[in-house]
Amino acid sequence: MNRRQQIRMTEAEIAAFLREQDKAALATIGEDGFPHVVAMGYVVEDGAIMMTSYAKAQKVLNIRRNPKVGLMVETGGAYAELRGVMIRGPCEVIEGEAAVKAAFVTMRAARGGSSNPAALASAGKRVVLRLVPEKVTSWDHRKLAGRY
Repeated sequence: MNRRQQIRMTEAEIAAFLREQDKAALATIGEDGFPHVVAMGYVVEDGAIMMTSYAKAQKVLNIRRNPKVGLMVETGGAYAELRGVMIRGPCEVIEGEAAVKAAFVTMRAARGGSSNPAALASAGKRVVLRLVPEKVTSWDHRKLAGRY
């Protein structure tokens, strides 16, 4: 078994890891062809990654132009502690205040937080970003403990 296979997470490990974390790096492609990477809060719902953003944000403009995105969630300090998941796939922009408020409810329930009145007040200016995974890559370097 090669090193890549040794550090790969199982589907159950990936699901648990994504539930444990709440921030990700979302990469879109800018009009100039360069990556545009931003930090995002997210939640997993029915196998898709759900996020919200202001409709006029650069990442949303980029997704409307080219829906191919990448998302990475990673933790750990030292190399031997690194764990992460990279997801690639198309990202859908979902319009509508009701959809945004529903996403807020889902995110709040998943994270155990309380309602944020400012966020709810901004729902009319926001959209939901829904990333459907096509390719998932994972790593857990802790699985190599003692093999260096």
